Amino acid sequence: MLYHLLVLGRCLYVGFIIMISKWMSVIVMLVTFVNGARNEDGIQPCAKVHTSSSVVPLGSPVTATCVIREDCPLVTGQAVHIEWRLDDRLIPSSPEASESSRVSRAVISSFNHTRAILTCCIQASPPQVVAGVEIRAGYPPEAPQNLTCQTNLTNPITITCSWDPGQRETHLPTQYSLHTEMWAENENYSYKLPQGVHHYTIPRFEFVLFYDMKIYVKAVNELGETTSAPLVLEPVSSAKFDPPSIQVISKRYGCLRLNWNLSPDQAWLQSLNLEYRFKSVDSTQWNDPVLVQNAKTPVDMCHLLHWTRYFAQIRVRYQQSPWSEWSSSQSGVTLESAPTGRLDSWMEISEDPLLKQLNISLFWKPSKGFRANGQNVSYIVLVQKRVVCSTRENYCTFSLSRSVKKVYVKAVNAAGKSSPTVVQIYKHKAHPVVLDATAVPYGNNSFLVQWRSMDSSGLSDYVVKWRPLLKSGLSHIQFDIAGQNQSSIVITGSFEPYKPYGISVYPRFTDGIGPPKTFNAYLREKAPSMVPKLHIQKTWNSDIKITWDEIPLDQRNGKIQDYTVFYWNQKGPVNVVNVDTEKRSVILKDPSVHGAILMVSTFGGSLNGSAVHFEFQPFDEVASAMIVIGSVFGLSLLIIFIVLTCFSKHERFKGIFWPVVPDPANSFVLRLTSESTQYTHPSCDSEDPIYLSHLSFPDIPMKLSKEEDDLWINSSEETSDLGESICGSPFITEYSGSNSDSVPYATVVFSGFCNSPPPKEPHVYLRSESTQPLLEAEEPFTPKCYQNLALGGMTEEQHFFGPSHDCVPEEVADPESLWDDFPFLRALAMNDTEND
Repeated sequence: MLYHLLVLGRCLYVGFIIMISKWMSVIVMLVTFVNGARNEDGIQPCAKVHTSSSVVPLGSPVTATCVIREDCPLVTGQAVHIEWRLDDRLIPSSPEASESSRVSRAVISSFNHTRAILTCCIQASPPQVVAGVEIRAGYPPEAPQNLTCQTNLTNPITITCSWDPGQRETHLPTQYSLHTEMWAENENYSYKLPQGVHHYTIPRFEFVLFYDMKIYVKAVNELGETTSAPLVLEPVSSAKFDPPSIQVISKRYGCLRLNWNLSPDQAWLQSLNLEYRFKSVDSTQWNDPVLVQNAKTPVDMCHLLHWTRYFAQIRVRYQQSPWSEWSSSQSGVTLESAPTGRLDSWMEISEDPLLKQLNISLFWKPSKGFRANGQNVSYIVLVQKRVVCSTRENYCTFSLSRSVKKVYVKAVNAAGKSSPTVVQIYKHKAHPVVLDATAVPYGNNSFLVQWRSMDSSGLSDYVVKWRPLLKSGLSHIQFDIAGQNQSSIVITGSFEPYKPYGISVYPRFTDGIGPPKTFNAYLREKAPSMVPKLHIQKTWNSDIKITWDEIPLDQRNGKIQDYTVFYWNQKGPVNVVNVDTEKRSVILKDPSVHGAILMVSTFGGSLNGSAVHFEFQPFDEVASAMIVIGSVFGLSLLIIFIVLTCFSKHERFKGIFWPVVPDPANSFVLRLTSESTQYTHPSCDSEDPIYLSHLSFPDIPMKLSKEEDDLWINSSEETSDLGESICGSPFITEYSGSNSDSVPYATVVFSGFCNSPPPKEPHVYLRSESTQPLLEAEEPFTPKCYQNLALGGMTEEQHFFGPSHDCVPEEVADPESLWDDFPFLRALAMNDTEND
């Protein structure tokens, strides 16, 4: 199209120049005739210009001669001065030496105009044109190039030829003609073309399809002629066929059969060459065309994948003729066969200590060499020929004994089963290999995962696992496998922007799985969708503590980089505090803070929360109020306590707060018989002395007599505790008391009670066990002497038992007689002597 427009423009330009030149020639002739002389033959021009040629090669010299007639009225009776003009430009001239002044000659050394008017003028005012001539310049035609002819076999059958006129413009009208010569028929044809047309269609009756013919193009202009290189062809071999129609059917494994047909106008032709091409349904590129010579319908297209849809196209030609256009695409599906190839697998193992078995989650996916070769593919997992799982998913969970070392995975379709893929049951190894791992976005739906690792023997590969953190379930877990020498991998999936994904890099050994490096990643980030609310409280030292909750994972929109707290008081500037993402709290040392704002930032942006304004009472006022409230509350409790204890009629309630604890130094001890069933307080008018002493037996290997023991047992009231003290002493090896935490002591009564006559029975030895430490300030088991302060003094018969240096009697008369009445005390004295 562009080529035709250029040709049309050039033709219009040439026509415009020719038109202007003709008009200039007409004007010159009119002027010449106006200035001419009249004679018998009519008006004759005053002068005539002679040139070597009116058409010259562009840039060649031009010579012209102007001859003025004798009878020209313009020069009658006066001198003649001739000048030359090329269009409007004056050019030098010289008179002919052998002629009169009525002849002049002009020489143009290089004619660089494609068309110009050369005029001869007589000098006057104004100058008078007496003669002129038009001179055109250009180039001879180039030989036509790239002559091609194509036969059209549709009705009507024709041959269309075209050529290139050349790159150089001739600036002259050029005539093109097409010539054909048929040697078998001995016929020649010539076809002249309009100006600017460089193609021609030969009708059917002027050629024969299966005979050779010679075709060439001739170009002619005023400077010469040229001929193109001849083209010899058989018309049918230059025919371009219509696109054939095809039908795709499936007959064999791995093959598709193509049935094809030519259009009805061309169906009579046989033994054509054919090319076909195909592509799978998930591919965007056609494969390289496959040539089939002397093709006949149908054509089998083989070496295809099983159970795969393919699109196919064909084109045809006769011998070396141009190829037809590709046919329309038709699709077909190859036959189904059993799956082939292996599966990539990943296994997660957890141990059940109660059942002593392994809980296994097994994941798999097709490897690069795996082919499903059919539809409705399912998978089975086998352990020692026993199916433990059958599913259409890419994962399965089951439990196995710890003794099982491997499982097998097979792909199944309607045509059969694949070869088993062996999956080793790896144990976890505490051998860290992956030191660090990161992930960066890679395109619109991929991550570039990179890691650093240390050298380790037995390393087989790396497993990169990922899952969306906002979704649960094993179906969302995906993985990929990288070689042992790799340190990065591009993972592709249905990743969404602003959503978190958990990515883990596991080192896998020949005998186990190492610990992973796990991190979170975002495909794209933006500012968080919300900012948590600030919680404000004042600490005991007037500082202000600000805390906030964690942002929900689905509203973060990226990895939180930091928290920024802006706070201010009523008059001061705004202060900024950056807080680590793990703390989510900050303590402000300024008690006069008036307001605060929290800003949360990710790599994709930041979001400010609402401003929080707060007021605190001065700490002194708060403390004073708390002290007053506490004092009033404590005083109220004290008053209630006193009222309840003082005015209560329940002795048991009083005993809780004021228990009755006997004082051995100021106590009365009664001798209780078996008939005594109640405790009676002593009531005496006289103040007879009762001598008390704290007595313990460190180690006495003796037992009480049955009568004495019965006496202790029968005294079941207040004196029951006294009996267990001596017998339960830790120094008596043959008896163990009921309370090891008690403080044992004994009271010996050796005088009458309330001025009563001396008892006839022997002295009674009482024992007691009390949990009240009465003598905590003294050394254990070394009691001091006690006396009844109400007595006026001590007599010689008053003895105090115990190693006291302050109350030893000054005079002791016959001490042996006193020990006769106290056999236990005698044993104590003997023991003390031995110890000394």
